[in-house]
Amino acid sequence: MAKKKSHKPDNVIARNKRASFDYHLLETFEAGVALTGWEVKSLRMGKVDLGDSYVLMKDGEAFLLGAHITPLDTASTHFVTDPTRTRKLLLHKKELARLLAALTQKGQTCVCTQLYWKGHLVKARIALAQGKKAHDKRDATKEKDWNRQKQRIIRDNVKQ
Repeated sequence: MAKKKSHKPDNVIARNKRASFDYHLLETFEAGVALTGWEVKSLRMGKVDLGDSYVLMKDGEAFLLGAHITPLDTASTHFVTDPTRTRKLLLHKKELARLLAALTQKGQTCVCTQLYWKGHLVKARIALAQGKKAHDKRDATKEKDWNRQKQRIIRDNVKQ
């Protein structure tokens, strides 16, 4: 038997699957995240929720709102922890300008789709997004179900 190739460990901390269901993702950016020590420890344990997170532009800077990072143990930390605090996103000036220009257009927003490790740094993948209508969501669900069904058919025919 041939050995299975060992794959690189997944460096993704958390994904926001709801974002791709609710929005058409137009363009993605990679941004650094300014975190405190207890937040990094919690991220290493995977205690983060991006469900209601979005990006807000204020005074030419980008901030991540709504990301919930659960503290590990409140007894072990010696300072006050705020799980839903506003976190600054670190982007280049050109990227900030492009985001600001796109967000001024009607119907566009910016959401965080993923948190991941890049070396020892935490990065956020943010995306310019446009809201989907209800019929678009139904079409996406149909397409997803059909692709799953195609995979089953192919898999069953190959085995026989």
